[in-house]
Amino acid sequence: MQHGIIAWLIIGAIAGWLAGVLVKGGGFGLFVDIIVGIVGAFIGGWLAGLLGIHIGTGMISSIITAIIGAVILLFVIRLFKRA
Repeated sequence: MQHGIIAWLIIGAIAGWLAGVLVKGGGFGLFVDIIVGIVGAFIGGWLAGLLGIHIGTGMISSIITAIIGAVILLFVIRLFKRA
């Protein structure tokens, strides 16, 4: 499904915030959470396509995919942040 820039910002904000809540250690702030959510959407979409997983279409499936990608991204960021 194609989303406009406003929808991507909303999806990114929701996904970044929820990923920050799911991954312990606090968030990075609203702006960085949105960036993490948007990048997470790309990572989640890429991984879903690579693994042949199709969640569905629509805003909810985009948010779920973005949350999964953002959680993975936060784990990687926090691994390098500790080192």
